[in-house]
Amino acid sequence: MTSEDTTANYSRIDTLPEIEVLEPEPRVYHASRTRLFDLLHTRLEISLDWDQQRANGLALLHLRPYFYPQDKLLLDAKNFDIHYVQLVRGTEKTDLDYFYDTSQLLINLDKVYTREDDLFIRIKYTAKPTEHETGGSMAIESDQGLYFINHDGSDPDKPMQVWTQGETESNSNWFPTIDSPNERMTQEIFLTVNEKYVTLSNGELVYSKFNGDSTRTDYWRMDKSHAPYLAMIAVGEFEVIEDTWNGIPLYYYIEPEYAEYARDIFGATPEMMTFFSDLIGIDYPWNKYAQIIVRDYVSGAMENTTASLFYDALLVDRRELLDENHEGIIAHELFHQWFGDLVTLESWANLTLNEGFANYSEYLWNEYKYGKYEAGLHDMEERMQYLKEAEVEQKDLIRFYYEDKDDMFDSHSYAKGGRIMHMLRNYVGDDAFFTALNLYLKRYEYQAVEVHQLRLIFEEVTGEDLNWFFNQWFLASGHPELEVRDNYADSILTLSVRQLQDLSTTPLYRLPVKFDVWTKDQKIQYELIIDKKEQMFEFELAEEPQLVVFDSDHQLLAEIDHPKSMKEYFLQYNLTDDFLPRYLALDTLLKDVNDSLSWHVMKDAIQDEFWFFRQMAVNALENYDKPDKHEIEGILSELAANDEKSQVRADALNILYSLTGDKYNELYMSALNDSSYLVAGTAIYVYSATSPQEMAKVAGQFDQYDNINIVIPLASFYIDRGGYQKFEWFVDKIKAAKSETLWYLLQYFGEYIMDAPELVQRRGIAVLERYARGHSKNYVRLSAYQSLGLLTELTGVRELREDIRKQEEDRYLRQLYGSLP
Repeated sequence: MTSEDTTANYSRIDTLPEIEVLEPEPRVYHASRTRLFDLLHTRLEISLDWDQQRANGLALLHLRPYFYPQDKLLLDAKNFDIHYVQLVRGTEKTDLDYFYDTSQLLINLDKVYTREDDLFIRIKYTAKPTEHETGGSMAIESDQGLYFINHDGSDPDKPMQVWTQGETESNSNWFPTIDSPNERMTQEIFLTVNEKYVTLSNGELVYSKFNGDSTRTDYWRMDKSHAPYLAMIAVGEFEVIEDTWNGIPLYYYIEPEYAEYARDIFGATPEMMTFFSDLIGIDYPWNKYAQIIVRDYVSGAMENTTASLFYDALLVDRRELLDENHEGIIAHELFHQWFGDLVTLESWANLTLNEGFANYSEYLWNEYKYGKYEAGLHDMEERMQYLKEAEVEQKDLIRFYYEDKDDMFDSHSYAKGGRIMHMLRNYVGDDAFFTALNLYLKRYEYQAVEVHQLRLIFEEVTGEDLNWFFNQWFLASGHPELEVRDNYADSILTLSVRQLQDLSTTPLYRLPVKFDVWTKDQKIQYELIIDKKEQMFEFELAEEPQLVVFDSDHQLLAEIDHPKSMKEYFLQYNLTDDFLPRYLALDTLLKDVNDSLSWHVMKDAIQDEFWFFRQMAVNALENYDKPDKHEIEGILSELAANDEKSQVRADALNILYSLTGDKYNELYMSALNDSSYLVAGTAIYVYSATSPQEMAKVAGQFDQYDNINIVIPLASFYIDRGGYQKFEWFVDKIKAAKSETLWYLLQYFGEYIMDAPELVQRRGIAVLERYARGHSKNYVRLSAYQSLGLLTELTGVRELREDIRKQEEDRYLRQLYGSLP
């Protein structure tokens, strides 16, 4: 599972206001679900009622009592109409009594069944996923389970689709099951649809049968067991692009408009499958792998077994891929096919056994494909994401006390989990780490696991008791906060380390760590164990070191306070050869613009081999007050025109304008035609500022584009100079926008109509109201609601916003709306 990322930086965008946190309920321990029955197989016959957004189903479940004899069967089945429940013996069917409370179905069996008995239960039902109150979280916006997109075809700009989202326990919204991650089943799905639609489900498409009434029934068979939450269906007018890996078919499901880009979007998949299979010594374990992009998805992506589903941010063309390739999320969901699908968590408390591994796969792919610097950058971004969340709340990584299971999908389970996997790999070594992963997957394939099974595997491989590692990292909250000091005197280097974290809530850590000592540009590495609140180490050195680098493997998930002089940071940037120490040094040096070394290192970094360091130097340049800073204008203009990374070209354009105004107008005008949307969009901003009248002459050539990097700067220009004849352009862009673009564009639209004639404002209010009330994404509804707040001087708008607030079903948004002006 990958959460949707809607972050970006645009100057006109408001930040979310702070809201009062509700008092939490008393803590409840969430154990793994007790297994009374073993669900062996599920057979479903499903047809879709698009008009009513329902699914008509016939389910045949094959079960056995798990251990103890049973005379009742409890199934999860949310908001169904139950037409009948039958016991099946051969060709004989017998009606059974049942009790149904709209959430669970309790069936009275005809006798007491033992674990030697097979039980076949047949249920005819109608699933009504939209006809009851749904929940959700910031990570997974809805638990509706089955989604009809543009079900009546009323939106000409959006395709009609059906898709499912099972995690955490939402598949019981469309078929009766034991909806728990520690259950496993094989399955068959007979899915009847209009002939014009393509379908996707788990496993193999065995056949398609045309029914003679404009419908077709597709038979999908999954003959290896997986958890019920991993079952899926998807229906729509998709193009299916075929690929292959080692004889295993690969399918890329995509809207016809983007079909020519499918191999550009997903084309790295075969190489990823080879890399991951070779790395862990187990080939991709299923009989096919499909990837599908859908509209209005409730999260970022989902690792349904053999059929990963992605949100519409991946609907991109080749030009967009120059700025972002989406390989991280593709690798993440693919790695889940081993870690999460083949071996599955037994309870949501153990979520990091799925998500920590998948998060770490992004690092592994970057390390293999793009090198240690790209991997290091990814690692830094993930640890910063965790540390930001930890400023607000620190939680046990494996935690049985949570308010809602969906709350487990946070930066602890993902980012912290991934960093812990990296520390474990660093501690035991690559050979032991990947040997242990291989054994873990082989021993527990098609089973549910908890964290101690992972620990025992690593202990079996390494021969070492690793309780200390798992206890402090997986089973406790927080992270180390270290004060590190070094001093040299009388041929002795003294290194002191203090653990400053709150020991009432956070462990006293045992930290195997390396540190490097540099003398005459040569490195000596030492190994230490930090396991006390305060420790001091002494080392004999013939001469004073140039530099001391603590945690030289850069693997500790910790806050480390180790002061250095600017000269030492300068040496750290130049002597070390890993991303993090060079980044930390450069970041510190660039912030102290008054230091002579800062200017010197900036001029070096602006030509660094790694693009991110060039970008850092470019963005720092305008902070310097040096009479000779224009000496690097030539370098800056060269970067703006020719750097291989679009992010560097874009930022160089912006800084060049900040430093020189319209001096490089020809370059800005040329950049309007850059191959990158990001660079062209930056050029729109810059050229609009230096030559607004000339920009007005060429702005229309960009009206056709829907990419956010073009639409947002163009919207900014039209707010200032477009006039009210651009109203329809805004409306067209809003209709065409993906959800992440809408968050920004609706706010620009509100600003655009704020000073318009009232007739135009009223038309705009109708647009904003439609999105504030009806869009599936809560953050899009929020954006529209905020934009309406710019128009409250108009009669009726305050009342309209109040009515929207009252009708809003999302509890978080209702609370948030109450705090907005």
